[in-house]
Amino acid sequence: MDSCEVKEYSSDQEALQATDSIDAATLEQEKKLLWKLDRKILPLTCSLYLFSFLDRTNLGNARLMGLPRDTLGGDPTGVLFDWATSAFFITFMLSQVPITVLSKRFSPRLWLGCFAIAWGTCSTLMATTFDFSGLIATRLALGLCEAGFGPTLVLYLSFYYTRAEYGARIAYWFGFASVAGAFSGLIAFGVQHAKVSIANWRLLFIVEGVPTILVGIYCLFALLDRPESTHSLNAMERKLAIARMNRGTSGDVGKVINKRHVLAAFLDWRVYAFGVMYFGLFCATGSIGAFLPTIIATMGYTDAMAQLLTVPPYTVATVVLVSMAYTSDRIQSRGLFVFTACLLSGIGYVLLLFFTHNQRIRYFAIFCATTGAFSGIGLSMAWFTHNLGSESKRATGVSLCGAIGQGGSILGSHLYPLTEQPEYRRGLTVSGSLLLVSALCALILTVSYRWDNKQRDKQVGNEIIDPDATVDTSEQADKAVRFRYIP
Repeated sequence: MDSCEVKEYSSDQEALQATDSIDAATLEQEKKLLWKLDRKILPLTCSLYLFSFLDRTNLGNARLMGLPRDTLGGDPTGVLFDWATSAFFITFMLSQVPITVLSKRFSPRLWLGCFAIAWGTCSTLMATTFDFSGLIATRLALGLCEAGFGPTLVLYLSFYYTRAEYGARIAYWFGFASVAGAFSGLIAFGVQHAKVSIANWRLLFIVEGVPTILVGIYCLFALLDRPESTHSLNAMERKLAIARMNRGTSGDVGKVINKRHVLAAFLDWRVYAFGVMYFGLFCATGSIGAFLPTIIATMGYTDAMAQLLTVPPYTVATVVLVSMAYTSDRIQSRGLFVFTACLLSGIGYVLLLFFTHNQRIRYFAIFCATTGAFSGIGLSMAWFTHNLGSESKRATGVSLCGAIGQGGSILGSHLYPLTEQPEYRRGLTVSGSLLLVSALCALILTVSYRWDNKQRDKQVGNEIIDPDATVDTSEQADKAVRFRYIP
């Protein structure tokens, strides 16, 4: 069997039919279970991520509502605002690995719900700040609390979805980051025109922070726990969910941490290659979230109109991400999609750099930069997670490369000082260059995965390896000879 051959599925049902020895009755049961999982998991987790992204990026909208004037002494150079933006990513980056690994010891329902309540509280408290130190403190706390959500949720989704379904579900979930970008513009436009007794930027933090707390409370009661322990599934559904969890790999049972797999993640070169790729992508999304309204305002639009014009690029990014993820699920290949997304975003930054006076081309370039960056992150999350082979290695690897990537978010938050507007040549040059490096990393990784699959095919000789069969990864994780990477 040639490992470079791709397996096409035209629907979720065909993906399910690809599993070994599933009769018609079981197939129907699994179809019903998948629908139930989608209903119970996706609306809640997507809502949480929507508010997560709103709460971490609303600083960019608040900037145009007078936050620097009220809390940063005017901040004529923009340096204080840059530090307020990057403070979030400092704690978010440093705490991802220990928090995500530790999450395996706890109920996902309680873990995710409590962290959502905590970050919603931090976001709401940003409305009470009156100086730079207060704003920094709330942003640092927000980063710490959100570190307990994102990487853990990526791990959590792998408990319930097979490799033929995972990419689309990650896209639905991460797509709400771009939906949040669109909503943030609409919400900011409405809040900016509200006639209230407090500053409009304070109202913005309250409007976007309080709903997070409410959704977090609901999560404590409604979200599914691990497949083997959730009470929201009956005995037959739990058995089927566990069987699905072990297709192409083997999942952990219970709240355990495999220390050897944790160490293996730190020693795996691909984790760092993904980290470099993430660095470029997060540099782009970090700067887009914080500075997109400001960049659009430099094109000659009013502050309110600049808020509104952030909506279309995020909307297109959502559609493209979901479409690419759905296709990559069907053909079970993701690397070339990630390469294309990184390249598209890099081209967008190059266009912004060279066309400084043609506003139509600049706005088109914003579509390219936003669409490519968000699609690249969403697809690479799905690509990397299942290729790590075991839960403990996933928990460590996903959070480790995410922590490396968040360094890009910190860099991105310092690349667009007000003193360099409207061209922002340094920021656009660095962002575009890093995205081209990310594209190169994606190309190297997909080639390496295809090579390893071929070598393992040679080791097993003429034996046909079913990619959906259970593989014992308890000892070697993704290095098991029968484990196959998604290239």
